[in-house]
Amino acid sequence: MENIKYELVPVGEVIAGEEGYFLKIKSEYISGLMEIEGFSHLQIFWWCHYNDNPSARSTLNCKTPYKAAPDNIGVFATRSPYRPNPIALTAVMVLAIDHDKGMIKVSYIDAENGTPIIDIKPYHPSCDRIRNVSVPDWCSSWPQWYEDSATFDWGSVFRF
Repeated sequence: MENIKYELVPVGEVIAGEEGYFLKIKSEYISGLMEIEGFSHLQIFWWCHYNDNPSARSTLNCKTPYKAAPDNIGVFATRSPYRPNPIALTAVMVLAIDHDKGMIKVSYIDAENGTPIIDIKPYHPSCDRIRNVSVPDWCSSWPQWYEDSATFDWGSVFRF
């Protein structure tokens, strides 16, 4: 396979602070928000910029952070930010949209303040939700639904 270089241009950044969580869209991309109203959730692709270094990009196996998982696990079996291409995906709930300012207020996003946003896609149940899903035994006790994650005892799952 040929080693091709690709260029990603952030469309905005995450703003995380005392006022909450926002997606700040760059002025040149604000028109891309047209007709986004009505979508309760969005898929946010973001760059794990704090882990964009040769060491993190070459990490393919790691000691698992999960108590019930095998001791070592491949990076593609985790949501770790240490990956060959440090891209993350988070589904967010939309609380408000300010088109003029290019601001989308979201309930939460697991990204740091200033994190580059690579892309935004609407969450569509017809193509983003799967009826019969299976997972390995070591994570089968995790919540079945995103909304249940907020009250789940994640401390019982992780080693830290």
